[in-house]
Amino acid sequence: MKYVLVSGGVISGIGKGVIASSLGMILKSCGIRVTSIKIDPYINIDAGTFSPYEHGEVFVLDDGGEVDLDLGNYERFLDITLHRDNNITTGKIYQHVINRERRGDYLGKTVQVVPHITDAVQEWVERVAKIPVDGDNKIPEVCIVELGGTIGDIEGMPFIEAFRQFFHFRVKREDYCCVHVSLVPQPGSTGEQKTKPTQQSVRELRGLGLSPDIIVCRCQTPVAESVKSKISLFCHVEPQQVFSIHDVSSIYRVPLLLTEQGVSEYLMKRLNLNHPSPHNNRWMLRWKDLASRHDQLLREVTIALVGKYTQLEDAYASVIKALQHSALCVSHRLNLRYIEAADLELEKLKENPSKYHEAWHQLVSANGILVPGGFGIRGTEGKILAANWARTKNVPYLGVCLGLQCAVIEFARNALSMEGANSTELDSATKHPVVIDMPEHNTGQMGGTMRLGKRKTVFNAKTCITKKLYGNKDYVEERHRHRYEVNPKFIQKFEDAGMKFVGRSTDGERMEIMELEGHQYFVGVQYHPEYISRPMKPSPPYLGLLLAATGKMQAYRSRGYRMSPHLSYSEGNEEDDEELAEIVRSISTEDVQEASSKDSSPNEES
Repeated sequence: MKYVLVSGGVISGIGKGVIASSLGMILKSCGIRVTSIKIDPYINIDAGTFSPYEHGEVFVLDDGGEVDLDLGNYERFLDITLHRDNNITTGKIYQHVINRERRGDYLGKTVQVVPHITDAVQEWVERVAKIPVDGDNKIPEVCIVELGGTIGDIEGMPFIEAFRQFFHFRVKREDYCCVHVSLVPQPGSTGEQKTKPTQQSVRELRGLGLSPDIIVCRCQTPVAESVKSKISLFCHVEPQQVFSIHDVSSIYRVPLLLTEQGVSEYLMKRLNLNHPSPHNNRWMLRWKDLASRHDQLLREVTIALVGKYTQLEDAYASVIKALQHSALCVSHRLNLRYIEAADLELEKLKENPSKYHEAWHQLVSANGILVPGGFGIRGTEGKILAANWARTKNVPYLGVCLGLQCAVIEFARNALSMEGANSTELDSATKHPVVIDMPEHNTGQMGGTMRLGKRKTVFNAKTCITKKLYGNKDYVEERHRHRYEVNPKFIQKFEDAGMKFVGRSTDGERMEIMELEGHQYFVGVQYHPEYISRPMKPSPPYLGLLLAATGKMQAYRSRGYRMSPHLSYSEGNEEDDEELAEIVRSISTEDVQEASSKDSSPNEES
C-alpha cells in the first residue's frame, strides 16, 4: 500500500480537498486503484449534527455515514464509493480508544495520547486503506489522506505525530509521499508574490517531524520560476517538486495544471510505481474535453435555488455540483441565483420591501426552480410559495427532500383546499398533517437517527418521466437523509387530483418520487440525488430540470431519452458511442435546421 498525505499551511480553506482529489484522479488515470481518507480534527463524532454554516453541507455515503463535504469531492473526482470510516475525526478516535479502555484491552496501563491515540490513528488508516471502493472488491493501491485544518493547530497535533511515527516505523520510504499545500500571497500594493508564509509553514511542518516531498503553491496568478526557486532553496526541495496552482476558471482545470507540470511523473518515481503516463489516455482526454467545454459555453440557463442557508455556498456544495454537471451536459453555462426563502414571505414585505421585491424578481425571471433540503420552520413558507409559482406558471421545478414536502403542502392547500395543511415538523397541531415524522425517528437523540444512506426506490408507473431519465430502470438506489415523509393516508387524494407518486420504497409505504400531471417538469424526490452525481454522469432528476429549463426536453424525448455524443460525458464503450452517433444522425431535419439557425455559419455545425 502506498500513501499520499496532503496537509495545508498558512490559512484554512486553501483547497487541500481539491488538490487531494486531483492527485487521486491523476493516479487513477494512470490505471492505479485509489482510495481516500479525510481526517477532521474536531471532537464531533461525525458531521451529522453540524449547522450548514459551520462546515458546509453534510455529505451522506451509501452506508449512511454523515461526513465532511470533501468526501463528496473525492467521490466525484475519482468515481468511487467511500464508507463512513473513510472520515476520521478526533471524536471517533477518542471514542474508539475509550471503549477499548472500558473493555480492559489495555490491561490496566495508563492510556495516553502517545502511544494509544497515535497507534489508533495508524491502525485505522491501515485498515480503511485496504477497503475496496471501486465496486470490484479489489484492494486499492494508493491511499490519499487529507489532514484537515492547518499545520500548527493544536487539534491536529496528535495526527501529525501519528503520521510521523507511521512514516518512520511502519511504512517504507518509497511507500509514502508528503504533499504540503501553502499560500503564496500577492499583495495588491506591490503585486509581488511572497514566499515567507510558505517558508514558515514548511519550517513548522518539518519541526513536527514531517518533510514535504511536494509543495503546492496556491496563488492568484501562476507562480514565477524565480519564486519557485526561492521556495525550493528555503524549503529543502528540488525546483521540480514545487508546483503552482493559481486561480482557474473551474476545478476541472486543477488536475490538468498538475499534470502539465509533471506531477504524475514525480509521483510514479517517488512511490516506485510502474504505470503509463496519463497524458493521452481516454480518461484524461475526456477530462480535458470536460474542462474545455466548461470554459467555452456561451448560452446561459438561470436556475433559482430557494434555500435557507444561501449565505454560504458550501451549504449546498453537492447541489451546486449536480446543477453544474447537468448544465454542462446540456451545453449551457449555469447562472445560479441564490434566493433566501424567507425573503419571499409576506413578513419580509413589511420588514424590507426592497428585499422582498428583489427576491421575487429573481424567482419569476428564472428558467427553472430548485428547492433543496433543510430542517426547521424558518423559510419554509417561502419555499412553499416558490413551489406554488412553479406549479401554476408551468416553470420547471425540482424539489429535493424538504423541497418535495413543500410541494406536497402547497398542493394540499391550494389544489385540494386543505386549509392549514402542513408538516408536523412545522406545525404539530395541523388539521391536515400531509407530512409526518417517521415512526422510527428517535426524538431524544440527534446524531445518526434519521433515515440515512442508500435505499431502493421502485417505480410503479411505466410512463413517468423520471423513470425515463433513469434509463427505464425498474428501480433506483439513491441516498437519503430525512426524518419526515409524506403521509400515506393522503396519497389517494393527491393522485386523484393529478399529483402522482411514481416511485415508492420497496414496501410501498414511503413516497419517494412525485410528478405532477400536465406540467412540463414538476418533480420532487425524497432522497438526495446530488450525492451520486458525477461530472461525466449527471444525476437524472437534475438533468431533467436542466433539460426542461433549456427547452431541450422534447428533443431529448425524441431521441429515446438518450443524450447525443456532443452532450454526453457518460462512460461507455465504443459500441455505445456508435449507437449514440446513429441516434444523432436520425434526428429530424427540423431539429437540425433549428440548431443550425442558432449559429452564424451553417458549416460550423458539421
